[in-house]
Amino acid sequence: MPDVVALVGPTAAGKSAVALAAAAALGAEIVAVDAFTVYRGMDVGTAKPTAADRAAVPHHLVDVLDPERDCTVRWFQGAARAAIDGVLARGRTALLVGGSGLYFRAVVDALEFPPTDRALRAEVERRAAADPAAAHARLAAADPAAAALIDPGNLRRTVRALEVLELTGRPFSDWRRAWDTHESIYPGLVVHGLDRPREELAARIDARVDAMVAGGLIEECRALHARSLSPTARQAIAYAEVLDHLDGRRGLDDAIAATRARTRRFAARQRRWFRSDPRVRWRDPAAVLREVCAD
Repeated sequence: MPDVVALVGPTAAGKSAVALAAAAALGAEIVAVDAFTVYRGMDVGTAKPTAADRAAVPHHLVDVLDPERDCTVRWFQGAARAAIDGVLARGRTALLVGGSGLYFRAVVDALEFPPTDRALRAEVERRAAADPAAAHARLAAADPAAAALIDPGNLRRTVRALEVLELTGRPFSDWRRAWDTHESIYPGLVVHGLDRPREELAARIDARVDAMVAGGLIEECRALHARSLSPTARQAIAYAEVLDHLDGRRGLDDAIAATRARTRRFAARQRRWFRSDPRVRWRDPAAVLREVCAD
C-alpha cells in the first residue's frame, strides 16, 4: 500500500463514501482536501463528514478555522502537509480526499505561492490603471515569460505579476515553473479519480442540494448571516446563494436553483482540472474501492 493515496473527482461522485470504506479497511487516516470543510459552523452546505464518520475514521483539516478567517492556498498547503507528516509518522496511510484541484496540487506538488502586500498592490494598481498598456510593457521588459502569457487587457493579472516582482525581486514566471510538471513531493503517490455519467452526476447533485435544504442549510446560513465571513467562506457554493436570499437580493427558490446550477458548473470544472493530470486513474466508485483496497 502506498504511503499517500488520493481520491479525487467531481462533487457528488461518491468520494466520501469510498474514502470511509477504504480508510476503515486499510487503517488509513483521511486528510480532507477541501477549501470549505475547514470551516467550523459550515456543515450542511459542505456535506461535511458527520461526527460518527469522524469517530470511526480519523479526519484532518475538518473544523479547524472560524469562517471569519480566510483559507488561503498557502495556509492550506502548510496545514495539509503537516497533517500528512503526522499520519506518516504514526506509520499509517494518508488518504487525501477532495475535489479542489488547486488545493490538491498545492499539497502534493512542489508549487510555490508568492506572498502579497495589500498596500503595495494598491499602489501598483493605481499606477497601472493610469496607463494599462505601459504597465504591461514594464512587465514585458522585466519578465517577458510572464508577459507572454498575460493578455495586455488583463489588468488584474498584470498588476499581480508586477506586485510579485517588486515584492520578492523574483520574476512572476519563476513561481510558476512547477505547474508545468506533475511531480509529487510524495514518492509513490497514487491518485484515483471517481466519476459517473453526466446525467447520473447531475441527478445526484440535485438530490444533494435538496437534502441540504431539508437538512438545515437555510438555518445554518441564518446563523452565519450576522458574522463577518472571510471572502473564501462567503463565496462557498450554497452559502453565497442563500446569503444573497437572506440579504433580500434573490428569492429562496432562485437561490436553490442557482445553487444547483453552480454546483453542476463546478463539477464540470473539476472534471476538466483532474482530466489534465496524467496521474489520475479514472474508475467508477465501486472499482476504485476495490483497487484501493487491493493496493
